[in-house]
Amino acid sequence: QVQLVESGGGLVQPGGSLRLSCAASGTIFSINIMGWYRQAPGKQRELVAVISSGGMTNYADSVKGRFSISRDSAKNTVFLQMNILKPEDTAVYYCYVRGPAGYWGQGTQVTVSS
Repeated sequence: QVQLVESGGGLVQPGGSLRLSCAASGTIFSINIMGWYRQAPGKQRELVAVISSGGMTNYADSVKGRFSISRDSAKNTVFLQMNILKPEDTAVYYCYVRGPAGYWGQGTQVTVSS
């Protein structure tokens, strides 16, 4: 069983920054992909950013140049640095990790509002 613990969400003004963290624990074998998805009210869950075990990254077009994903593989932790936040970034952000199977975190709320 794998547990994902997310932290770092909250309320921020437009133009501000937040840093999300997600630590995976439990029986973990060969995590390949780690990443973040988000779901806004009334919308489908969408990819924000993912990073492979080799360091390759992929970002949604809407966050390129503003968000940065990184990982500490030794600690099974993934980070999402979010800068220049916009109201449309408001959503529940979910951590996702994939090895032989995929696992989701419980979600952390990010609200961008003045």
